[in-house]
Amino acid sequence: MKESLEILEREIMNGFKAARSAVDIDNLKKKYLARKGPLAALIKELAGLPAEERRILGEAINEAKKRIEGVLDDALATLRGAEKSERLGKERLDVTLPGRSLPSGRIHPVTSVTSEIEDIFTSLGFEIAEGPEVELDYYNFEALNIPKDHPARDMQDTFYLSGGVCLRTHTSPVQIRVMEKRRPPLRVIAPGTVYRRDSDITHTPMFHQVEGFMVDEGVSFSALKGVLTHFLHRLFGEDTGVRFRPSFFPFTEPSAEVDIRCVMCAGKGCRVCKGSGWLEILGCGMIHPNVFKSVDYDYGRYSGFAFGLGIERIAMLKHGIDDIRLFFENDIRFLRQF
Repeated sequence: MKESLEILEREIMNGFKAARSAVDIDNLKKKYLARKGPLAALIKELAGLPAEERRILGEAINEAKKRIEGVLDDALATLRGAEKSERLGKERLDVTLPGRSLPSGRIHPVTSVTSEIEDIFTSLGFEIAEGPEVELDYYNFEALNIPKDHPARDMQDTFYLSGGVCLRTHTSPVQIRVMEKRRPPLRVIAPGTVYRRDSDITHTPMFHQVEGFMVDEGVSFSALKGVLTHFLHRLFGEDTGVRFRPSFFPFTEPSAEVDIRCVMCAGKGCRVCKGSGWLEILGCGMIHPNVFKSVDYDYGRYSGFAFGLGIERIAMLKHGIDDIRLFFENDIRFLRQF
């Protein structure tokens, strides 16, 4: 066995010395020093030898293993040094070349407009709330006084999942979730992503909305008009004309649509405003008593208003964009303009 150990050690040493790369070293390690390699096989044979002979040969194998590992470390160091020198010899660095500049990013117009809207309302004492995008039918419709036969429940509008679950079609469910947990006074806006089954140059299946509401004792429609008029003047300029038109929403009564003087033609009439001189900008109204019932508010004591607007529509008007799909195509040429 001792003679076999000496032959094996010479074979391993010669292999390491002949290695030309780190890969060669790894292959030799796998061949000779692995669990089932020849050196491990010699160690297993010790079990059948007398105690004294087993001790002597065991020490010899351990010494041989140390020598082999020493040669291995030397071989690896030599090869790595040679490979590094060869690599450095091939590489060239021209310090006179100008530095590579990284392209600067841009804030997406939807993000920019969202931040502007949030800044305006937080300056009026409103706080920002969030809610789930995958919503229960109860919060998306029922608690907002939307009956079973309302068109908003049509499969062509809403992405329904299973078990009374859908992708929220507006951020109004946040209003219910906040009022369930808290008592008035409340001033809250809820910006977020919403989903509807619609797609053309003015609609996308996914877009962004801001829902806002205020609840307290004595909140009136005049307070609604004052807050929204101030908001629109901050957003589009003090000289922007604002008007309120009667409308209908199941979760508000009375309800109104809010228009602004066309920012494209200054009210003279153009293709964008269809010759009317006005642009519809948001919907609003006084919170319906049935909505207060769903959150266990005393609608004889409390009153409030709510409103909702599409962020992409605001961004399109502020920046003169005529196709909503541009916001989601990630065309660098488009984004660099902002």
